[in-house]
Amino acid sequence: MFSTLSSGRIGLIQALIACVAWGLMPVYFKLLQNVGALEVVGHRIVWSVPLLLLILYFRKNLSSLATAIRDRKLRWLMLASSCLIAANWLIYVWAVHEDHILAASLGYFISPLLTVLMGRLFLGEALSRSKWIAIAIAAAGVSVLAVQALDTLWISLALAGSWSSYALVRKIADIGPIAGLTAETGLLFLPFTLLLIWLTVGVPASGSGQHFGDDRTIDLLLVGGSVVTAIPLLLFASAVKKMTLGAIGVLNYLAPTIQFLIGIFVYKEAVTVSHMICFLLIWTSLALYSADTYRTGRAARKLQSV
Repeated sequence: MFSTLSSGRIGLIQALIACVAWGLMPVYFKLLQNVGALEVVGHRIVWSVPLLLLILYFRKNLSSLATAIRDRKLRWLMLASSCLIAANWLIYVWAVHEDHILAASLGYFISPLLTVLMGRLFLGEALSRSKWIAIAIAAAGVSVLAVQALDTLWISLALAGSWSSYALVRKIADIGPIAGLTAETGLLFLPFTLLLIWLTVGVPASGSGQHFGDDRTIDLLLVGGSVVTAIPLLLFASAVKKMTLGAIGVLNYLAPTIQFLIGIFVYKEAVTVSHMICFLLIWTSLALYSADTYRTGRAARKLQSV
């Protein structure tokens, strides 16, 4: 089937599957609502390590992981990114469990623009006038939300800040997406394994929530967290090589849009006027940013073809 499709179309299919999977994450983590967010993240990390190592083995890419271990600078960068990704996952799972899916989706709408701003501030990357305007519109949207939803605004900003900082570190670190995630989860493996042992053995006596071993379905979902972590990333990393960055940039907004719709229509989260104004401004900002990225990429391709 795929042999009859162009490379670009295969990339589009892969990216769409990845983005839809990320968009449906709230539904997956809602199924684990009786398990503490820290335990969910712990299992997501611990079970991801063997799966990612297996993927690297079959991709014949274990050498890149060995390089990361030997390089002192890269080890420190991976330590920083592992802390950021763990914090991001923990805040996200907690937000889903506490019925703050809208706040979480807003965080992932803001993060691409915050990443662009960080690139300008820390890496000296040039920003066009349109991108500055896009960032200003997004900032106005966040300000509007602060008026009526200050109690959940920290969730959006924490998710955007941790994810954008993670992107900045990974931009600096010379390592591939799968090898990088393997290194990050590998660094977190021992502390979270010890944490899970303590939660499983020591905490159940207090009767607080469900834990691994209490229910077969819950156990499968906890272990499956590794699959929903690794597979979309693998598909997206493959798609990036086959598609333009402009197209990838637009697809990045599909996941938070799905999450936003799930929060409203599936879990009936309350939507205020401030929410609607904020999201309208954010979407306007993203449209302006995406259009500018597309124009820049198109101009660059024309120059290359001359």
